[in-house]
Amino acid sequence: MRFGVFIAPFHPVGQNPTLALERDLDLVVHLDRLGYEEAWIGEHHSGGYEIIASPEVFIAVAAERTKHIRLGTGVASLPYHHPLLLADRMVLLDHLTHGRVMLGVGPGQLTSDAHMLGIPSDTQRPRMEESLDAIMALLRGERVTMKTDGFILEDAHLQLSSYSKPHLEVAVAASFSPTGPRSAGKHGVGMISIAATARQGMDMLSHHYDVWDEIAKENGHTVDRSSWRLVGPMHIAETREQAERDVEFGIEDFSKYFSHVLPGGPVSGETVEEILENNRISGFAVIGSPEDAIARIQELLDASNGGFGAFLFLDHNWANPTAKHRSYELFAQYVMPHFQDQIAAQAESHRWLTESGGEFVNRAVQAISKATTDHAEERRARDLQGDSEK
Repeated sequence: MRFGVFIAPFHPVGQNPTLALERDLDLVVHLDRLGYEEAWIGEHHSGGYEIIASPEVFIAVAAERTKHIRLGTGVASLPYHHPLLLADRMVLLDHLTHGRVMLGVGPGQLTSDAHMLGIPSDTQRPRMEESLDAIMALLRGERVTMKTDGFILEDAHLQLSSYSKPHLEVAVAASFSPTGPRSAGKHGVGMISIAATARQGMDMLSHHYDVWDEIAKENGHTVDRSSWRLVGPMHIAETREQAERDVEFGIEDFSKYFSHVLPGGPVSGETVEEILENNRISGFAVIGSPEDAIARIQELLDASNGGFGAFLFLDHNWANPTAKHRSYELFAQYVMPHFQDQIAAQAESHRWLTESGGEFVNRAVQAISKATTDHAEERRARDLQGDSEK
């Protein structure tokens, strides 16, 4: 299993936005050093909270500061862009990053963004599907002529093919509606389950996979579970009590913001205590120890009815920057190895040694004793030889 992060980002109003964006970049560098494999960057244009307007620009900067981590749009809101221009920019990034870029797409989360662009919210999903049809054809090297309510293409084609072969990786966001799985299946691309840890979202995982698989087969594709990514929030500390103390820093502000984005809000409550109690009941976020994180990911594996390729943290700023970085470190240290087959061989070797009954310690003592005796005998023989020569 791969691990990564889904960065909206979420920055409370009233903080220095320049500093906040720099912290986002620092986080990606931190994750790159820790061995996380993916970072997906969001696109939003209103609300003053999710303040990255262009994931492509952010990715270009992050790519220069990192070495290994792959970088994706998480997600590019297709109704807001002309498909030729978006595909062209992503192919350029694919070359500039030597294949480290991924195109995540969706209809656009914030209806306030669509409102400012004059896009009726009930047209966002069909417009996304039309745009994705065009983008996939362009990435395949086809010439495209299309006329829709959202865009016009006349004999359009890309002047560069992707650096990645056959083309850069594409994934479609899925939450509760079947739009994401249907689009991913139609084009045989990956899927990002954004609300995987919400109770309704977890209940939908198996259904979403079935839709993805069914539509893929109808279109001559085979789905690949390794291209399925599940997203959920976590904050990890040495103990559950410490984790809950950590998130007192910012979880209340996050809750107030999200109550205006999604009905009900995934983290709800009027006070920190109420939010934490509601979360204990809903289980939306892991706020606890590495063991709690392991249990949640295993729960997701079971709910997926066959497994998935990557788990992505829904990044947030519930804790202060130091505690937040420590959370990612603890996860990399104790949780990631559990699902990456990195523990069993080490544990078996340790067991073999420690259960030897002192055999190897005795061998070491004997070897030291023999070396000491051999040295003494060698010195004695040399001294005797010296005496005889005199």
